[in-house]
Amino acid sequence: MIKRLFFVLFPVIVSLPVFAQQKNAPQTDADKRKLARLNALHKHNKAVAESDKQWIGLEIAKLTSHEMHGRGYVKNGRDSAGIYILERFKEMKLKPVAANGAYAQGFAFPVNTFPGAMRLKMGKKEMTPGEDFIIDAGSPSYKAEDLKINRVDLARVHDTAEWAAVVRAFVPDHAYYLRNVPTLCKDVLEIRPGEFSALLPKGCFIIPQEKLTWTVSRDTIPATVFYVKEDALPKKYKKLSADDSAAYLPHAHSENIMACVPGAVKDTFIVFTAHYDHLGMMGDSTVFPGASDNASGVAMLLYLARYYTLHHPPHYSVMFIAFAGEEAGLMGSEFYTANPLVPLKQIKFLTNIDIMGDATDGITVVNATQFPHQFELLKEINDVEKYVPAIISRGTAANSDHYYFTNAGVPSFFIYSDGGQGFYHDVYDKANTLSLNNVVNVAHLLTDFAKAIHVADLMGDTTSATDTTHALMNTPEQPEGGNPGEEKPKMDEPSPTPAETPPPADPGKESK
Repeated sequence: MIKRLFFVLFPVIVSLPVFAQQKNAPQTDADKRKLARLNALHKHNKAVAESDKQWIGLEIAKLTSHEMHGRGYVKNGRDSAGIYILERFKEMKLKPVAANGAYAQGFAFPVNTFPGAMRLKMGKKEMTPGEDFIIDAGSPSYKAEDLKINRVDLARVHDTAEWAAVVRAFVPDHAYYLRNVPTLCKDVLEIRPGEFSALLPKGCFIIPQEKLTWTVSRDTIPATVFYVKEDALPKKYKKLSADDSAAYLPHAHSENIMACVPGAVKDTFIVFTAHYDHLGMMGDSTVFPGASDNASGVAMLLYLARYYTLHHPPHYSVMFIAFAGEEAGLMGSEFYTANPLVPLKQIKFLTNIDIMGDATDGITVVNATQFPHQFELLKEINDVEKYVPAIISRGTAANSDHYYFTNAGVPSFFIYSDGGQGFYHDVYDKANTLSLNNVVNVAHLLTDFAKAIHVADLMGDTTSATDTTHALMNTPEQPEGGNPGEEKPKMDEPSPTPAETPPPADPGKESK
């Protein structure tokens, strides 16, 4: 990509000052033809970028469509998504990784789900699921009418003995509105607020929150806990009615989907990963679409797979893994690293992609401090090509599927985009909220980075990132395969799209 862009853009860079100096001078026919060619080139490059952006947008639209049911465990949404990704891999003629020719790696884990009723009424107001309230993901089934609401200010609890007395006073035929939970967790219990609900006894509890952020739970708790958005509460309420239907699945089956493009060195791999599961449904009608997290990452994964199938692959083989079970606690990547279909020692470098819907402000790289040479190489490429405005360094974090690979000794990055509207684990994370700014550029940065890893290997471990980038820019572009003179497809040529739908018009992974 760097070499190709250099030869494409160099004539533009060199020629523009000349035309600027001669803008008031008479133009010859040759000058006019040259300017016309430059204008046409600019329009072509812009059209290619927009075409690729649209392609990614269509994939996100498909992965967040109604038939995917939020890619969770209600109505088998994660199975529908896995089947779709497998079909796309096969359409692109990617090769299986497993020795038996399979593209999928199955595993199971427990998960609590909500396939039926989801209702909360406070006073006279029927609260809207997902918008006004969410249920704690570990809650059991519960149904009650006209429960009296008792208000409890937990800021008045000063020690664990007082807290134990409060818990003993809870009775199941009342509901409890609990204020200042974060204060109690920090000052008395010394736990994270997310761990608090498991301490509550059987009964119904209301906890106010400024922002509603749902999750997936592999466990159940005794209490039924509703998190209610503070500004959605009615002015007056003394009673509540609630109804939720939970179903605990002790062995929810899921599959990692994987494939590869063989390289010249077939037993060494550059790996790209992204998780395709999300939160699914909370009740029988409320869907969490998961556009940014992580339909966008899967769309990027498919885009990279398409890139390597349309172009001559790099020196090393390229492997693509779509993980399941990430939202339930990195289950898919944990299972893979314990049961690798490609030996972990054969992975040259792994890049995990999660939240890739808007790179307006650039990208953040988790594990940058762990692998400083590779991070400097990534930054040097961006300094030359100006793909994104900024690349931010971050240390280690157990917040996505790179984590278990890093622990197993595999060099790896987790990259997420910086920008967007901040919708995360909520019902508003929809395809039409993603701008996809600079996302195609991030893909090109990653393919350049993969190529630079090979160049760095050729030059030796002591070579600086600057020298490696310089060598990469001056490396002749490899032929794209096929017979001499045979026309190869270009990246901007259309490929089968997931749906005939218009293209769609975030925070960091701190919560993961």
